Amino acid sequence: MLKMCKQEKNVKEWQVKVKVLGDGKVEKLKNSVVSLSPSSSRSHSSMKLWILRAITTACLWTCVVQLMALGEIWGPRLLKGWPSCFSHPDQIAQLSSLPAKVVHPPKRVYKNNGYLMVSCNGGLNQMRAAICDMVVIARHLNVTLVVPELDRTSFWNDPSEFQDIFDVDHFITSLRDEVRILKELPPRIKRRVELGMFHSLPPISWSNISYYLHQILPLVKKYKIVHLNKTDARLANNGLPLAIQKLRCRVNFNALRFTPQIEELGRRVVRILREKGPFLVLHLRYEMDMLAFSGCTQGCNYEEVEELTRMRYAYPWWKEKVINSDMKRKEGLCPLTPEETALILSALGVDHNVQIYIASGEIYGGRRRMETLVATFPNVVRKETLLESSDLKFFQNHSSQMAALDYLVSLEGDVFVPTYDGNMAKVVEGHRRFLGFKKTISLDRKLLVGLIDQYNKGSLSWDELSTIVKETHADRMGSPKSRAVMSDKPKEEDYFYANPHECLQLLDEPLSNT
Repeated sequence: MLKMCKQEKNVKEWQVKVKVLGDGKVEKLKNSVVSLSPSSSRSHSSMKLWILRAITTACLWTCVVQLMALGEIWGPRLLKGWPSCFSHPDQIAQLSSLPAKVVHPPKRVYKNNGYLMVSCNGGLNQMRAAICDMVVIARHLNVTLVVPELDRTSFWNDPSEFQDIFDVDHFITSLRDEVRILKELPPRIKRRVELGMFHSLPPISWSNISYYLHQILPLVKKYKIVHLNKTDARLANNGLPLAIQKLRCRVNFNALRFTPQIEELGRRVVRILREKGPFLVLHLRYEMDMLAFSGCTQGCNYEEVEELTRMRYAYPWWKEKVINSDMKRKEGLCPLTPEETALILSALGVDHNVQIYIASGEIYGGRRRMETLVATFPNVVRKETLLESSDLKFFQNHSSQMAALDYLVSLEGDVFVPTYDGNMAKVVEGHRRFLGFKKTISLDRKLLVGLIDQYNKGSLSWDELSTIVKETHADRMGSPKSRAVMSDKPKEEDYFYANPHECLQLLDEPLSNT
């Protein structure tokens, strides 16, 4: 290699001399060298030796660089771990802290029966649970699942797609040992969909897996492509094989990871809160859409009642129109108001100086309706007050992405208190159980509104109110328990995602029936 470098150097040196001096001047240069005196000759010999050493050093360095380049391609892995002499210290630190290579599970090989397209409906957590169910269904029908389409027509009009909220690549690769998932249909199959050559239907709610095997699978084999256009609550809570329940949990707690941007912002909010001590997450479901949907108008003035009623009639899928708010509230079917919430948190003995993070959208009635809660618990915060507006600018007008941020903070709170048992309350409760039965206070609203009314009328003292509230909720803190099964009333039994106890069974602690 050294010989090659010398030869290459000699050739280049000769070419340069010819180019600069010309053919005639080369001969003159030779003659001048011959005519030098002995002292000049000795000086010239030293110079030649110095030049030879310089050329040798340059050639050796060139050879080393070439060997390092070859090492990058064919060299041992050990060499690749060495930092370059020219690396910046920050780059060296980065190299040493690179995460380990993720090992994906091997692909499951199965005969593909067709393709399943699904359109999720509802808010973030309603869609989240539906996605888990659809993965299970695709797995047991041996079909290829297309990444689910999210609802864009709901009250929130959120244009977010799956990949805007969830890490789609992780979703696909982490489940590849169970089911094949594609971001989009192959061109030939996509053309069939464009021509309308597929079958679309809403599956029956709370169905057993046998329904999908005997009713949906034949449709898949016939049409090759089936589109399920409603996916909420389409799989039963109970009576399913353990493998199905375990897969639902795997999708929910592992495969459905939020995008890195959402995850990082969620961690930042939690760090800000943790720097100031423990915090309680309050899912205050006193938002315009919930009040309009439920028909609950406790504490609202006449204009607000009229506005909420008009909204309810404006959405055709909100089928219940004429609603008696007072009657519904007494049945415990309304979210607690901010004023009622302040009273109940105090009755539970919550420290008035604790941080309370509001995990919700804009509270209906704004600052006026929050006055009592803020006066009682002055350390009320929300993502908009903890972060700069620039941090949230990419999430504005994307309610599902904002809800994802609240979801992450809700998982980390020391206590989670939902004021209504909607989808977020249920799914977060189940996820907190999975994380070690973290404290989640499930409020008995039917009992509470009766106690609140008695207290406001003066027929119940504060001590009596506080004692009853504490005793009632002592066993409603998210501790281990089995789901209530009501086979004849599946909509009224405990929701799987609020308590997926098949995934939480402790070996040394039997489940209670409370």
